[in-house]
Amino acid sequence: MSLEQEIAKRRTFGIISHPDAGKTTLTEKLLLFGGAIQKAGAVKSSKIKDHARSDWMEIEKQRGISVATSVMGFNYEDVKINLLDTPGHQDFAEDTYRTLTAVDSVIMVIDCVKGVEIQTEKLMEVCRMRSTPVICFINKLDREGRDPFELLDEIEEKLSIKVRPLSWPISMGKTFKGVYSLYEKSLHLFTPSKTTVEEGIEVKDITDSLVDDYVGESNARQLRADIELIEGVYPDFDVNEYLNGRVAPVFFGSAVNNFGVKELLDAFIRLAPQPVPRETSVRIVEPEEKKFSGFIFKIHANMDPKHRNRIAFLRICSGKFERGNNYFHVRQDKSLRFSNATAFMAQDRETVEEAWPGDIVGIFDTGNLKIGDTLTEGEKLMYTGIPSFSPEIFKEVVNMDAMKTKQLEKGLLQLMEEGVAQLFTYELGKRKVVGVVGALQFEVIQFRLKNEYNATVQFVPQNIYKACWISSKNPQKLAEFIESKQRHIARDKDDKLVFMAESRGWLQMVQDNFPDIEFHFTSEF
Repeated sequence: MSLEQEIAKRRTFGIISHPDAGKTTLTEKLLLFGGAIQKAGAVKSSKIKDHARSDWMEIEKQRGISVATSVMGFNYEDVKINLLDTPGHQDFAEDTYRTLTAVDSVIMVIDCVKGVEIQTEKLMEVCRMRSTPVICFINKLDREGRDPFELLDEIEEKLSIKVRPLSWPISMGKTFKGVYSLYEKSLHLFTPSKTTVEEGIEVKDITDSLVDDYVGESNARQLRADIELIEGVYPDFDVNEYLNGRVAPVFFGSAVNNFGVKELLDAFIRLAPQPVPRETSVRIVEPEEKKFSGFIFKIHANMDPKHRNRIAFLRICSGKFERGNNYFHVRQDKSLRFSNATAFMAQDRETVEEAWPGDIVGIFDTGNLKIGDTLTEGEKLMYTGIPSFSPEIFKEVVNMDAMKTKQLEKGLLQLMEEGVAQLFTYELGKRKVVGVVGALQFEVIQFRLKNEYNATVQFVPQNIYKACWISSKNPQKLAEFIESKQRHIARDKDDKLVFMAESRGWLQMVQDNFPDIEFHFTSEF
């Protein structure tokens, strides 16, 4: 198969949502349809073997939440789908932001009872930054939820994106009858807790009395009124508007009951973009280019607790990746050979000989790779747009066992390179401070240091408002600033200079007093 044909059959997307909107459940049902798993895991189950397939870290099993992005590949209708299930919990948002750099489109899950929640708004901002195409799946229709039109208005208002329903619910909660597909002109009847899905009943004309027979006169009348309103209020669905990130098609269903998922998947493989061109520091790279290139968007240590290994997740952007080849590591300016490459099914892996644009492969790493690194066949370019954001909460790391200092150093280094959190080391005294987006991350770090590295730590809160990366066009002014603010100067894991500001007012005063110093709130500047 040619490079162009391989690209045309690939779809790489992320699933995002607020916690508890049903994202992990939807992921599993998609995997069931793709034949990738035979049985859905119960996310809330106390039996570890039945835990959600995409939640595999020990702490995820205990807490019933996703804390790391899972990568899963499967085939459906001759389309190769690469699915990235992201953490919904806001404390792990940075992992999700980085993952969104590696996808070409997104499915956003919204709870029909709660509507648009704050975390969904933040994630949508990241999608908007890159004009990522978004499909909305309004979930939990088997519960008494809010009026569908009200939900659509809220999505448009809070997420600043136009919507176009491509399916429509017939009632909701206990009286939920099913959905009518405006996209396929067919009726899909709801039967709770079914593991298989019946084909939809074709209804070319909504006035057909067949609709009354299936859903009852009252529901049929309401459905016809709703569809007339939809066709009058919303413009016809334009695929290009969706691909440009300006319109979000909306589907309704109940993931836990396997309802509406197949319709979503069928529409997704027809609508969603194949791998798209990507920006680098030098030029835009087209996926059809013959020479391989890609970037690292995630690193995970200890995926297999029995073997202390590090896996770097590589998004292929152009050409063909072949296992065993030497590729150019742009940041280190040297060639590396990757003899071990894997494709993922959550924590299950299989060796992959070749991969194409859109694919995500795991490559074993001994410490050469970092998040944001670019690999090519020799060209010196760097893929852009994978920043670190200034954290929100800061705590000093206190080693509780001096005999385990080496283990702690190694553990902290590896966890920080995964992007779990950010580590700042003060120039004076070499105190180590961890910065995170949400407090739950400290629990995860503490748990993993103990269980994976046998290092015991405590975290002591610090009075820090912001970590600001600093630079200046005038080296002398920068040196003077560092000298005068020595107590507040640290370095991040990449040895970049960081100013640790204690309050908003003080930061503003320092900025005013040192006009030659630039203060950056992301590490990419």
